[in-house]
Amino acid sequence: MNGGAHDHKIRLLMDLRRTGVTDTRVLSALETVPREVFVSDPFLEHAYDNRALPIDCGQTISQPLVVGLMTQYLTLGPRDKVLEIGTGSGYQAAVLSKVARRVYTVERHAPLLAQAEARFKHLSLTNIVTRHGDGMKGWPEQAPFTRIMVTAAARQIPEGLADQLDDGGVMVLPVGDADQQWVMRVTRSNHRLHTERLLAVRFVPLLDGVPDHDPDT
Repeated sequence: MNGGAHDHKIRLLMDLRRTGVTDTRVLSALETVPREVFVSDPFLEHAYDNRALPIDCGQTISQPLVVGLMTQYLTLGPRDKVLEIGTGSGYQAAVLSKVARRVYTVERHAPLLAQAEARFKHLSLTNIVTRHGDGMKGWPEQAPFTRIMVTAAARQIPEGLADQLDDGGVMVLPVGDADQQWVMRVTRSNHRLHTERLLAVRFVPLLDGVPDHDPDT
């Protein structure tokens, strides 16, 4: 990383700390994961801007503040087994992998998953397991998970994913429609779900199924 990009990254981390990302392990993960690796070439100069950027297949790489806060909301520990729905660029999974024991991530767009897998390999992130498939179905063979993160907006809390949450587990996800979305934290306790509304956001919609064909990338 050149000096200018390094300074830009330091400014971003200071900005994130000032705007609510206070967990030192999350800040460390954001510092050590190189966001420029996950950003498309035309947007490299904006890799450390605090904003979402477009990636292939009509998706986005989330704003660093949202990545930091959603990771913090999961209250992760080094023993946690995390399910991520929506691999996208792979950036969020990479950040999670620095804080949790293992990350299982599902992506419905095959080209995006192939790109993310190459990035994980390049960065030697060996505790991320990937799957091409319907994120709404989760990963039942690996359930239960102590933590679940969804990186696309569901109309309501997906019952199938909540069912894969361990007792005492936490799921963080955006819920809402195109007009209004909120990051929700869902805690499972004795087969009951407790929900909290935390942050207004704007994510692409969570869709079921797998595309018959992906758009040209």
